[in-house]
Amino acid sequence: MNQLREIATTVIVVGLILAAFHSLLRPRHDIRGYEFLPGMVQSKALESFSASPLLPGGLVQQQLVHGVIPRGARPFPYGEGTEEATRAGQELSNPFADATGKDLDRGRELFGIYCAICHGPSGDGDGRAVLHGMVPPPNLHAERARTLPDGTLMHILTRGQGNMASYEAQISLEDRWRIIRWVRELQGGER
Repeated sequence: MNQLREIATTVIVVGLILAAFHSLLRPRHDIRGYEFLPGMVQSKALESFSASPLLPGGLVQQQLVHGVIPRGARPFPYGEGTEEATRAGQELSNPFADATGKDLDRGRELFGIYCAICHGPSGDGDGRAVLHGMVPPPNLHAERARTLPDGTLMHILTRGQGNMASYEAQISLEDRWRIIRWVRELQGGER
């Protein structure tokens, strides 16, 4: 009997403790709640290209981890290097090769945003970055640039080459093809 009374007392005490915790912790919309570690709840956001001594490279903006494919992008099945660039040149063709109108205008617009800073607005290799000390990029009117297949140009835009970085993460596959179409327009349609 004593043991039964102790169990009943324990159950009642535990029940009262749980009821007290419930009344303290239940959500109430009429009063402001308490923030636990408010620095984590309302942390200060950093700007994308600002300095960060904690991250590799010293910048907040980090490169994509190798193998990551941005949402909406399609994988590019060619690796890095000149052999892969040659293979891409042999296997790929520009779906916008005969594009006019909106697609051509889109290629011109994107060239102005991403390419003209180095290659110049006409593709002569005299962009603003060159005026500030960057190594001049190839002239897009040179014989080599005019004779490169569209697939090789796509490989260069996607994987990068020499001083040129990859633009795979910044420019969609279709828009890279449109840029190549605009480059061909700048070159006078010569291939």
